[in-house]
Amino acid sequence: MDFSYDIIVVGGGHAGCEAAHAAAKMGARTLLITMDMTKLAQMSCNPAMGGIAKGQIIREIDALGGMSGIVTDRSMIQFRMLNRSKGPAMWSPRAQCDRQRFSIEWRKVLESTERLFIWQEQAKSLIIGEKTVKGVETAFGTRFYSRAVILTNGTFLNGLMHVGFKNIKGGRSGEQASVGLSDQLRELGFIVERLKTGTSARIDGRTIDFSVMTEQKGDEEGRTFSYLSDKSGITDQMSCFITHTNEEVHEELRKGLEYSPLFKGMIKGRGPRYCPSIEDKIVTFKERDAHQLFIEPEGRETIEYYINGFSSSLPLEVQLRALRKVRGLENAEIFRPGYAIEYDFFQPTQLRSTLETKMIGGLYFAGQINGTTGYEEAAAQGLMAGINAVLKIRGEKEFVMGRDESYIGVLIDDLVTKGVDEPYRMFTARAEYRVLLRQDNADERLTKKGFEIGLADKERLAILKRKEQNIENLIHYLKETSVTPESINGFLDAVETNRIGQRVKAITIAARPQVNLSEFLEELNKISESGFNFDDGEFPVNRNEIIESAEIRVKYEGYIQREKVVAEKIKRLEKVRIPDDIDYSELLSISTEGRQKLGRIRPDNIGQAGRISGVSPSDINILLMYLGR
Repeated sequence: MDFSYDIIVVGGGHAGCEAAHAAAKMGARTLLITMDMTKLAQMSCNPAMGGIAKGQIIREIDALGGMSGIVTDRSMIQFRMLNRSKGPAMWSPRAQCDRQRFSIEWRKVLESTERLFIWQEQAKSLIIGEKTVKGVETAFGTRFYSRAVILTNGTFLNGLMHVGFKNIKGGRSGEQASVGLSDQLRELGFIVERLKTGTSARIDGRTIDFSVMTEQKGDEEGRTFSYLSDKSGITDQMSCFITHTNEEVHEELRKGLEYSPLFKGMIKGRGPRYCPSIEDKIVTFKERDAHQLFIEPEGRETIEYYINGFSSSLPLEVQLRALRKVRGLENAEIFRPGYAIEYDFFQPTQLRSTLETKMIGGLYFAGQINGTTGYEEAAAQGLMAGINAVLKIRGEKEFVMGRDESYIGVLIDDLVTKGVDEPYRMFTARAEYRVLLRQDNADERLTKKGFEIGLADKERLAILKRKEQNIENLIHYLKETSVTPESINGFLDAVETNRIGQRVKAITIAARPQVNLSEFLEELNKISESGFNFDDGEFPVNRNEIIESAEIRVKYEGYIQREKVVAEKIKRLEKVRIPDDIDYSELLSISTEGRQKLGRIRPDNIGQAGRISGVSPSDINILLMYLGR
């Protein structure tokens, strides 16, 4: 074997898989070191991808040339577009996946990627020389050398799992923890802290009474995540089911609080505010007499179900007694209990915007070790770390996206600028420019960038160009086509919007909120001599996506243009670079807190500096004057 590589990725979770694939796809000889090759991109918690803001991230990963969207489509058992009742900036795709199939499909991807090799063993330490990473040493003493290393260890670094007062070392149920790396990095000067997350019990589907629950089906309209996938979606979708806790459930849980490691102080790490355990919910929201639970299938060929909303670290007997008070779960049997897990993470303010560490050259962190939670956030970081590691060893310009370009840009900027004090989860509210960062236009925003760096291929670019041309053609058609009162008022009556009194352009009708563009086009085809024709070309286009994108542009043009103007003004500050060797302690006109925060985080540019908590506008003005601006 040749033990020398361009890039080594440690950890085979969502971040590691995306990082390894991206690096190898871009031409780097890449090694992925994982503790278990049968659990690549394992869904440790709920078997789903996407959701609020997370769905946008998966579409962005796909648009750049990553694989999470494609793998999701291949393993999908249900698809839903969330927030349809709100504006398009809030629409978020979400898919239930077959957990086993998801991991199998990822393994197929990695094993068929040229220049990508896999090694199954625990990484014990880094090989460091002259403040630069040189490689990785494994538990058996095997030494692999590389020009860059990407750590994506998830919850495995000194992982400790809790069920009641019993705890065992491990990174996931049934899997050992990773030890050694945290201690080494702490000795090198890295800030290492602890976070906590958890998961719920898994239920035997044969013991669930679905008849008393509310069935939640997938969307009837065929949908997919990837811009490359067959756009017909899936027809044989599996349903989820909704039930609720009740006062009896809460009473059983309250009886067990004295055995809770969370409330007895045994768990030191801070847990996710937006995904609390069930025992945390009944204490924090004690005025509520019920909490919603989702019963989600784990796959097509298993009877295992995940109970979303019932994460717990209480003793097994307490969990089981409480579960059996839930409507539909009175006879529930479980495969394994819920548990909490504490793990080491590194404050992400120790990273550059490329996800390279500031302290050790060529060393990158991605995923939960940066304080995030969620498969999607991890995958996005892995992709960006893989891209930037390749660009660095090539000596090419770094790839960093702005907050106005992608949710991935918002995610990374939040991490490296603000740090975390609890597991970070992406929401649409975190993005200032969410009207620009919609799920429908991720390819329009990012595929050209992915192609330029060598990740997205020609097929993606061709499909994008065809889509953009069709959208432009459709909008032009609406602008040029006229309708008369006699021809269209019947349709307007049907959709409960005002009649017209004279001939108008079709685009004025399409801009009305009550008018569905797809239905309107059908009406135009009936009343006009020549309707709109889609241009499929070499690559067939998804007509529904084209109509949706055109409709958003027509209806929200004013909002989109206004947000672009604001984003452009802010972006000017991102172009003002701050020298790496600046000594903030000498800038005495800047506030003490400002000097301390700037010195610790060391932002790359003025825009990033202005987003640091504790750095005031006057501090920024002084910094600009110092830089001669």
